[in-house]
Amino acid sequence: MEESTKKELGSADIMDIMKFLPHRYPFLLVDRIIDMDGDDSAVGIKNVTYNENFFQGHFPDHPIFPGVLLIEGMAQTAGALCVSNLKEEASQQLVYFMGIDRARFRRPVVPGDQVFYHVKKIRNRGRVWRFATEAKVNGERVAEAEISATIVDV
Repeated sequence: MEESTKKELGSADIMDIMKFLPHRYPFLLVDRIIDMDGDDSAVGIKNVTYNENFFQGHFPDHPIFPGVLLIEGMAQTAGALCVSNLKEEASQQLVYFMGIDRARFRRPVVPGDQVFYHVKKIRNRGRVWRFATEAKVNGERVAEAEISATIVDV
């Protein structure tokens, strides 16, 4: 009889995320990370509220979460996943965004939505990483992109 082994997935609250990333309000775009599977995949969560400062200008009478910030949220989730696996070296490392490919936006994200940033490692070679990412609201894909990044010493 085969015993099934259940993999324990990690998570990171906002305090952990702030240890992994240098971003702070108003530019920290991930509230929590769940389902962290080593450096292979994770799901970041962003709670979108009307109080976010960019809604004052994007667009006041029809507030829409900027697409570029969806990309940044997916990149931050991927970056936090990379750094979280560096353990004690993490405080001396930064993740720099290198590129965006195949970005697509499917529908607007509005205040009250909860965005789930799904990131999955495509590959990493040395200090360069590539991720397939998707942003979802209520299980529906709202954006996607391939993101590349590099880890640098501070």
